[in-house]
Amino acid sequence: MSVSEQQLQRYAKLIVQVGVNVQSGQEVFLSCQIENAPLGRAIVAEAYAAGASNVHVDWLDDAVTRLRYERAADDVFKSFPAWETAKRNAFVEKEACFISVVSSNPDLLKGIDPTRIGNNQKSAGAGLAEFRRATQADQVSWSVVAAPSQAWAAKVFPDVPVDEAVDRLWQAIFDAVRLQAEDPVEAWGRHNDALHAKVKLLNGKRFKQLRYRAPGTDLTIGLNEKHVWVGASSERPNGLPFLANLPTEEVFTVPQKDAVDGYVSSTKPLSYGGNLIDGFKITFEKGRIVRVEARQGQEILEQLVQVDEGARYLGEVALVPHESPISRSNILFYHTLFDENASNHLAIGSGYAFNIEGGKTMSREELGAHGVNESVTHVDFMIGSADMDIDGIAQDGSVVPIFRQGNWAV
Repeated sequence: MSVSEQQLQRYAKLIVQVGVNVQSGQEVFLSCQIENAPLGRAIVAEAYAAGASNVHVDWLDDAVTRLRYERAADDVFKSFPAWETAKRNAFVEKEACFISVVSSNPDLLKGIDPTRIGNNQKSAGAGLAEFRRATQADQVSWSVVAAPSQAWAAKVFPDVPVDEAVDRLWQAIFDAVRLQAEDPVEAWGRHNDALHAKVKLLNGKRFKQLRYRAPGTDLTIGLNEKHVWVGASSERPNGLPFLANLPTEEVFTVPQKDAVDGYVSSTKPLSYGGNLIDGFKITFEKGRIVRVEARQGQEILEQLVQVDEGARYLGEVALVPHESPISRSNILFYHTLFDENASNHLAIGSGYAFNIEGGKTMSREELGAHGVNESVTHVDFMIGSADMDIDGIAQDGSVVPIFRQGNWAV
């Protein structure tokens, strides 16, 4: 690949300084595919340069993951290693930063028994429950970023040689995270301010419902009276900001668990459990998913909504204009980190505590009383298009256009 050491260093600096905002004396937990070891090492170097006291790296390998699903005993997928749970929880207790570099092949587990995939998702979700709660309440800083793998690049750019595909995917990632700006950190500061302006506007409206209309979609989503819109940077309890996703173009909140009715159709494929789910439609009654239909990946989608009872409900509703930079690139990334930032989207599963007033300090029971769904999973899927209209229903019943033809109307 032709990506330079200087580009990797600039990217690593952005991840460390803007993504997780590493502080002096803080520990860092990094997950990275071995195929992207040069970026992983650059992140480690930048983290230490920022004052990290220790950087722990979990090296991952798609080939080993595939072999495990093909050859491991069935019982392996039904339980999650206690030492893995303890390791993550120990870093949470130390208030470490968590960086995840994603690059897996969207088709990694194609042809694998869906039951194995479902069992693994369920056991991993339960084993990492405390870690997930910590991240969903902003107790620690965390950031998900991306780097190309050959298999992923070939999926995104199938008509060019693989080396060229990898280079093009690097370029697309760098464009999406504003790395080409003269000062990427400053560029993210401006973008952060713009998203926060939308957050302030929506929080001032106090909508009680959202209504979605588009081809294949007719959906109403209720909002709790204490719902909070957020976007761009989040804050840890000590007030330090971080960006959970690089890139990000969304503002989002939590739906009222039992107040979602109608049907919604996907507009982009969903990569889940190493398989693609495409052309799907989901129907809701009183918040609960009562029917799923998919042109591709029907069995995988059924496994997803059966992970636990909470996987039958929504945990997130996010707004992204169709004219977002990632959408304008006209690249289908086959990865939620990017595709969700090109499209309005929803998430099946758990809701975020910070999307409710005072939610960061609430118990799970208190959050549930405010309509926040609980689940061992959280899976975003894309529903936006240039044909989508969204209305906000105010407390007095008046209708306020939020989106028209896929873009902001407020």
